[in-house]
Amino acid sequence: MRVSWPYAVIPFTTLPVPLSHLCKVPSLQSSFPEYQNTYICKAATLGCPVLSSSEDFPLYSYILSRACVLRLPAVSKFSWCIYPLYFCSNSNTMGLSTFPPQSKTDIESYTHEKTRASDTGDEGFITASSSREGVVLESDKSWFFSRLQRFAGSYGVEERGVERVPEDERRDTRASKMGGVWLAANMGMPTFALGAVAVPIFGLGFVDAALIIVLVNILGVLPVCFFALFGPKFGLRQIILSRFWFGHYAVKLIAIFQIITCLGWASVNAIVGAQLLKAVNPDIPGWAGILIVSLATLIICLLGYKAVHFYERYAWIPCFVVFLVVMGAFIKSGEFDSLLPLATGPSERGAVLSYIGAVFGFAVGWSAYSADYSVYQPSTRSTRSTFLWVFSGLTFPLIFVMLLGAAISTALVKNEEYQKHYENAGVGGLMAAVLTPNVEPGFDKACLILVALSIIATNCPNIYSVSFSLQALAKQTQQVPRFVWTIFGTAVYVGIGIPGYNLFETWLETFVLSTGYWLSIYIAIALVEHFLFRGGLRGFSGYDVGDIHKPELLPPGFAAIASCLVGVVGVALGMSQEWYTGVIARLCGGEGHGADVGVWLGFAFTFITYIPLRAVEGSCFGR
Repeated sequence: MRVSWPYAVIPFTTLPVPLSHLCKVPSLQSSFPEYQNTYICKAATLGCPVLSSSEDFPLYSYILSRACVLRLPAVSKFSWCIYPLYFCSNSNTMGLSTFPPQSKTDIESYTHEKTRASDTGDEGFITASSSREGVVLESDKSWFFSRLQRFAGSYGVEERGVERVPEDERRDTRASKMGGVWLAANMGMPTFALGAVAVPIFGLGFVDAALIIVLVNILGVLPVCFFALFGPKFGLRQIILSRFWFGHYAVKLIAIFQIITCLGWASVNAIVGAQLLKAVNPDIPGWAGILIVSLATLIICLLGYKAVHFYERYAWIPCFVVFLVVMGAFIKSGEFDSLLPLATGPSERGAVLSYIGAVFGFAVGWSAYSADYSVYQPSTRSTRSTFLWVFSGLTFPLIFVMLLGAAISTALVKNEEYQKHYENAGVGGLMAAVLTPNVEPGFDKACLILVALSIIATNCPNIYSVSFSLQALAKQTQQVPRFVWTIFGTAVYVGIGIPGYNLFETWLETFVLSTGYWLSIYIAIALVEHFLFRGGLRGFSGYDVGDIHKPELLPPGFAAIASCLVGVVGVALGMSQEWYTGVIARLCGGEGHGADVGVWLGFAFTFITYIPLRAVEGSCFGR
């Protein structure tokens, strides 16, 4: 294996060489603030070769796995060497060894000593061999995972987990990639399904549904665009970025909610794909369709960031063509009814407010991990460019596809054939009812298969990002490679989706609203912290990336937790579900028809309470 510029970090406190032979490295400290107390040794003093920025240096696998290695940014005139180290099993100090090793015994005689998280800056993460940043092996178990990770990496699987992406590895020069990933993720059947339930589930007409779809989607994507700005600036996954707002420990609660969101959405999406496959061939059972969609998604997510972006960059094109065909076929059928009578009174008010919450929850659902898909963008990427690409990549498919679904659902009111297809195969059957009589035989099935496969693009962000939240839960889960958690997450949502196959419409309504509940609380705290307490109006100068792994420099999290609890009270008062309707929800809707306003009450309660609580917390703790 050949690695450009491999170096080992030498903590000064344990280095057995004279102080006169040590020197701090300004380039190291400016790029990685957590290494402020790190020294290096002059290569000539230790009899080691001096490496230049243009040379590659071969490293054996035992050194790659046993050294605290950091790849520095290229420095043109660099005469100091940070040399690979490993720990002596019979000593508490670090020592240098002859390179390469003289015998197999030399390799096997070295074991690892636990290195403080403050020295590595990554709290025991097993990191990517592409950068070898802060490798720490703490037990035989972590050694096993390290070997497993390198084995998977040899087959093209991305090894990087929640670790920060260094500047010299951010090679995404095309800003359009940030829009492409969201364009493909939303140009699919789940978006169509939410538009299609406007009439049969919420009882709306096309006009009121269309107004909600356009206006609420524009509002809902704004937080997604906001969080995407942090990816290029810091190169951190969003669950780690959230420590700036919630603190080192309270963010674990956010990780739990994000895991539930990712796996819940993945199961809902897989059910939609299975319904489409069943519409193509009624003999395909629902569980088989879910497995087909899930395994295809797993393959892409295992490969990692580059594979996800590459697939999403092109996956939206065939889906867009199919939706144009569906639109043309529906126009040809003449079944569109734009004049459905608009209801009035409390019942209509309740339906409108509930559908607003559902659409908002769907659009804002990506905000919990939007920064994950811009971390490989250079830090010089302008915020305007990032915002506009993400905004356009989200709004176009959300509005276009939802409007198409809402338009087609109007035919359910009078067309018995459409009703039959919808009852037998859900929204997949509804789409089949549009295509089958209006296109050439066989072409309808080809279109349905392509739309079914669009679920893969929709689920990729969910399954790719869930691994980061799982890694962020605890020190032990951080040691498990990303791809292992990806496999685990897939197994869990398949297990959820198969028994929930026949309850899709109920699940969809419940889940999109529930997603909006907790995300409204998350967004409220993040916005207040960014703009009021970190000077967000002046940019990102209020953030020090070196603090991200130092709990003593992050917010304690008490204000965040207390505000979350108050926000939950607001959600409970305003939520309207089959199993519970809050007091305020009942007042907003008609008799027996509560209006779901939990999203808005949760945001308002959290926003109002977090401001004074955070001010008191900051004055008491000084951070």
